[in-house]
Amino acid sequence: MVGYVDLQVNGYAGVDFNDADLTAEALDHALAAMAAGGVAQCLPTVITASVDDMAARLHALDRAVAGSRLGPGMVPGYHLEGPFLNPAPGFRGCHPAEHMIVPDVAVAARLMAGLQRPVLMLTLAAEQPGAAALIRWLTGRGVVVAIGHSDAGAAVVMAAVAAGAAMSTHLGNGLPGVLPKLDNPIMAQLGEDGLAAGFIADGIHVPVPALRAMVRAKGPGRAILVTDAVAAAGAPPGLYGFAGMVVEGRADGSARLPGTGALAGSALTMAQAVRNVVAWGGATPAEAQAMAAAAPAALLARALRGRTVS
Repeated sequence: MVGYVDLQVNGYAGVDFNDADLTAEALDHALAAMAAGGVAQCLPTVITASVDDMAARLHALDRAVAGSRLGPGMVPGYHLEGPFLNPAPGFRGCHPAEHMIVPDVAVAARLMAGLQRPVLMLTLAAEQPGAAALIRWLTGRGVVVAIGHSDAGAAVVMAAVAAGAAMSTHLGNGLPGVLPKLDNPIMAQLGEDGLAAGFIADGIHVPVPALRAMVRAKGPGRAILVTDAVAAAGAPPGLYGFAGMVVEGRADGSARLPGTGALAGSALTMAQAVRNVVAWGGATPAEAQAMAAAAPAALLARALRGRTVS
């Protein structure tokens, strides 16, 4: 079996990848637990914070990868989810709205500078001013641009794909509960063949019937399983750190902000996501394996093409 590739993982096994004090030893603990569950490669994901904090967290992560035993083989690069997201209620999710800014090439360049391993994926809201210019700039540097936490309708999504956007981040999430019936971010991204789409198959982020429909609509090769896992994944229920917040890993398999019930990443493992999508009739075993391995690996290969990462 080809190993799984997780393009969106914020932490695992009690370890927060957004911790500015992350050590190589802690990272190895998390990566070893992921590898035991079948993950061969991953993109540790840094979420929205102040630009200074995001830079500090990225560099701490980069140092930990370089100094770790498993990082050089399992972590080819990183995923930035923010800070160029939609700050409106519903769209922002658990990301701090006060640190969201409009897409800015200079800020992206600053965040990407000085790393031993590259930022390989960046999630942004395609409707924000300057998004198309940033998408073109990032795509020209081999970064996979994903749409997420976004209120983009069909016309904006089409323009983003023309500029180079290639993926939807956790499609169906990072959205308010009420949307326009047809011209909405879900339908716009589902109908765009130029976009692959990531799905969190835990039965919590997206109801099972909706997940089946979206996976079928996106089709083979473009449907990708992601975990969006936080430190609560692969760990007992309890309280865990996540990007300066505290999240509660619950017995039902969810990760939530205490006192609000709002979702904050997931406690999902990739192996469970594969089992889920098969059990729910969303894919055959071979298709589910491809959603967790071949499809994300192909997108990652696109980002790594022409790069030397050692």
